[in-house]
Amino acid sequence: MMSQTAPYLLTPGPLTTSPETKAAMLSDWGSWDDDFNQVTADVRALLLSMANAPAEEFACVPMQGSGTFAVESALACAVAPEATALVLMNGAYGKRAAQLLSMMGRRYITLDTGDYLPPQPEDVAALLHQHPDISAVFLVHCETSSGILNPLEAIADIVHAHGKTLVVDAMSSFGGVPISLADTPIDVLISSANKCIEGVPGFGFVIIRRRLLEAGQGRAHSLSLDLHDQWAYMERTGQWRFTPPTHTVVAFQAALRQHQQEGGVAGRHARYAQNRDALVQGMRALGFRTLLEDRWLSPIITTFMSPDDPAFVFNAFYAALKARGFLIYPGKLTEAESFRVGCIGQLDVTIIASLLLAIQEALSEMGVSLSSQTWSP
Repeated sequence: MMSQTAPYLLTPGPLTTSPETKAAMLSDWGSWDDDFNQVTADVRALLLSMANAPAEEFACVPMQGSGTFAVESALACAVAPEATALVLMNGAYGKRAAQLLSMMGRRYITLDTGDYLPPQPEDVAALLHQHPDISAVFLVHCETSSGILNPLEAIADIVHAHGKTLVVDAMSSFGGVPISLADTPIDVLISSANKCIEGVPGFGFVIIRRRLLEAGQGRAHSLSLDLHDQWAYMERTGQWRFTPPTHTVVAFQAALRQHQQEGGVAGRHARYAQNRDALVQGMRALGFRTLLEDRWLSPIITTFMSPDDPAFVFNAFYAALKARGFLIYPGKLTEAESFRVGCIGQLDVTIIASLLLAIQEALSEMGVSLSSQTWSP
């Protein structure tokens, strides 16, 4: 990893990108030009390969906007207007999916396990048995509100056994945590450019079974977010329906090449897991407590409980770390003060070591007494 003058982004995306990814954005591209169309085709094919998704069964459909744009377009396509969805939630992004379904006028029920526990496969099975009208299940793979990695494979098996459609928000896990659509019965997988593949913001993408795309014709509640029409137009012309984020797409192609050079998902997962382990070990040595038990910790982002000291004020802590070259994330819990530190992007254990030193300096500067904390690591 190279040192840089801009702060390191220890967030779940946008994140710190490589010089090569930044350099890819220095040229301008015609959005309808054959050269750019080839970039789009290349990106779509590489994403299917990364997901181990057979091209005869699945399609990859990019969608302009943030990751939520892609989630909304996917839900509108995969959940019929007359259907009922089961939303598994243990954080902000499961709740957001329920809000999206509500605004679309789709029926849904929820299984809410709170801030720090995953949905249990047996509870999902019970709800599917109790509510046979459910046609689709929505799961956030890595819920970055807490940093929890939910049990995707076990839940996917349950959903498949009941003959339901599984929609997975893999926004913060795809590319950094192994997922195989050939091995795990996932019907819809959604992610975005500025997460584990280490591109920049501007578009998301949906990897979806072709039969669901075909069935989704006419379901969209929005012209811009019509996933079926986006796919059909790309298949017919090779182009995006409306102006694409050209620089973001080309930067993403460069990021995909770097992802392959690092060893693909396995290589990236190894680096992120090393970052997490170094971070958690160092923070616990300082006296911090993680929200989650070790078995639920993802390699994406970790939530730490705020010190039990009146001298600790998150905004001051954030400013002290920013002055030292690091941007972290505020907490998103409903009942406890916390903050989050990301492990993804162009980071390695040497940068994590520098961060830990900066945290120690910031706490000292603020007058936070670590010895006053009552928890044990």
